[in-house]
Amino acid sequence: MDRGKLERIQEILQEMVNKAYVSGVSCLVIRHGEEQCYYEAGYRDLSGGLKMTRDTIHRLYSMSKPVTAAAVMILLEEGKLDLLDPVYEYLPGFRNQYVIDRGVIVPVKRPVTIQHLLNMTSGVAYPGEGNPAEIRSERLIEEVKSRMFTQEALTTVEIANRAGKLPLAFMPGTTWQYGFSADILGAVVEAVSGMRFGEFLAERIFEPLKMRDTAFYVPGDKQGRLAKVYRDGENGLTEEHGYNLAIQNKMEFPPAFESGGAGLCSTIDDYARFAQMLMNRGEYDGARILSPETVEFMTTAHVTPAQQKGVETWESLAGYTYGNLMRIMTDPGAAAGMGSRGEYGWDGWLGTYLMNDPANGLTLLIMHQKVDSGTTAYTRKIRNVMFAALDD
Repeated sequence: MDRGKLERIQEILQEMVNKAYVSGVSCLVIRHGEEQCYYEAGYRDLSGGLKMTRDTIHRLYSMSKPVTAAAVMILLEEGKLDLLDPVYEYLPGFRNQYVIDRGVIVPVKRPVTIQHLLNMTSGVAYPGEGNPAEIRSERLIEEVKSRMFTQEALTTVEIANRAGKLPLAFMPGTTWQYGFSADILGAVVEAVSGMRFGEFLAERIFEPLKMRDTAFYVPGDKQGRLAKVYRDGENGLTEEHGYNLAIQNKMEFPPAFESGGAGLCSTIDDYARFAQMLMNRGEYDGARILSPETVEFMTTAHVTPAQQKGVETWESLAGYTYGNLMRIMTDPGAAAGMGSRGEYGWDGWLGTYLMNDPANGLTLLIMHQKVDSGTTAYTRKIRNVMFAALDD
């Protein structure tokens, strides 16, 4: 790659900091297994004067989802799950589900399956105000938050079973809507494996890949490396201390709720090891996590044309479809920037970002911690610089 062109990424990161868009940010580009560049700018802790560093720990939020998908794929290839299994076989709260249509309770025509959860076509909604499913989901999360630091804290499986008793946003399989599906899958992994979700991830993914800073909490000896969370305030960036989606802000304690959709913390290098495992078709640094065939399945689009209409409601997903808790590019010409067919990945609420591009052997990781970020204009600028730096 053209290293001179890649240096523009450093300028973009510094611009993000200078304009107080973020407190600090880092970016890593890998091609064909070789690091092409690493850049950082700003601070992980403004008040403490602690600079952004390569070993800074970030809350992944929804970038936890590809890890959860990989855990499900492990069970799938071992024959312990079938994609068309009704979720109620593992979580009884998913029996007798229903949709509320114009105030009328309508029983589901088919049960929610593992495949529905992986493809976000389950109807299990995130909190919101758009329909009864979102409103009831909001109430559940508020209860989880009110109990999360007490002896009555709800566990991963308890929350999933409670979510199963809520109304669905739509009949399973009829469309696509982002929601709590990955959290339900974490509970399914617990039910199938007989292990806590975090223990399963540690044993089957994190330890083999030497992801030593990735977990559902940050122990005391690592707390100094945990970035603070920021949001826009009247006079610039201000610290955010809330518990979005019932994820603890300081990440100090092993949580009762190990959220497969939002709960993990990691460093840019740890997550790069996971990303490279996928890029290498299931193996990295001598550890095989998944078979090549499983990775191919995991990174292939699976939504139907009818479901795709739901995906297309997200402007940032133009040119992409969805499958196994990740975006997958199918139409580069429709996208809002450069990219390649078959590219896949996901992002997080605080600005973490993953892209794997098998066609070019490229991995891109961005890490920062600002509320309501996801994929930003700066993310797209960095992507465009990276693709323009390809020299073959």
